Amino acid sequence: MTDIVTLTMNPAVDISTSVPQVRPTHKLRCTAARRDPGGGGINVARVAKRFGGDVLAIYPVGGQIGQLLHRLVQDEGIRSLTIQIMQDTREDFTVLDIEKGDQYRFVLPGPQLSEKEWRACLDVVASLHERPRYVVVSGSLPPGVPSDFYRRIAEASAGLGSKVVVDTSGAPLRSALEAGVHLVKPSLRELRELMQLPLDRESDFVAAARQLVKEGRAEVVALTLAHYGALLVTRDVALRANALPIKPVSAVGAGDSFLGAMVVRLAAGYDFEDAFRHAVAAGSAALLTPGTELCLREDVERLLGDVVLQRID
Repeated sequence: MTDIVTLTMNPAVDISTSVPQVRPTHKLRCTAARRDPGGGGINVARVAKRFGGDVLAIYPVGGQIGQLLHRLVQDEGIRSLTIQIMQDTREDFTVLDIEKGDQYRFVLPGPQLSEKEWRACLDVVASLHERPRYVVVSGSLPPGVPSDFYRRIAEASAGLGSKVVVDTSGAPLRSALEAGVHLVKPSLRELRELMQLPLDRESDFVAAARQLVKEGRAEVVALTLAHYGALLVTRDVALRANALPIKPVSAVGAGDSFLGAMVVRLAAGYDFEDAFRHAVAAGSAALLTPGTELCLREDVERLLGDVVLQRID
């Protein structure tokens, strides 16, 4: 049995570089570019692999950029199942202004998928011979894919006996939760949009997460709060973790690092408290690495002892 399967419907080759200063109209001489495989599910797979997880990444690929993406995923030792599409896989790029320390993130639109192509992605998940413990669907949906696609994936995954983990936003998130999932990882902005409430105080955050659990839309809510830390809410417990005092090098991939560490610990049989502690350390560790590097295992292990969890009544 495979421990973790990730699905990334809108993957990308992430390019990161830096310039002395961002100025309009000028030619900006960049440092050497770094290229990483990207997209929510692929990033989760990258982190899970770094922690020794048994992981399979599923994603569509198109054109030469898609071939490069596949090679980059393979270079990290991650098994892949790819679905060929007609249009090219997208690229994203991140530019660091060295003088100001500001980071600029440019996200290009994904390729248009035909109905045949997105249905092929659904069929790959529904027909998996190795029934995974966890199926992680993460990231945006590209043009052409219906907003209820993640709900269909959740239903197909439940039919395999897998626990479904969702990290997306907007209509795809609302639709996925209609099927009921094991774990959802929204940011505060995504939770506000989902609940259509301002959610100004910690008590509001907890109440909203508990409502999702009570309604059966999710068994576990892992809420990331950026520099305020994170919350974990289940039927039985609510845990609070403050943010660690880290000066960010790059904020790219912090949420994916958080989720990857959490899922790999749960898949290995650890409890929610342990998984949450590792998730917070991983999200913090991602801030220490440049561009789209994600968290490094040695940084996560070093930061673990600094993570303090508090129970909320």
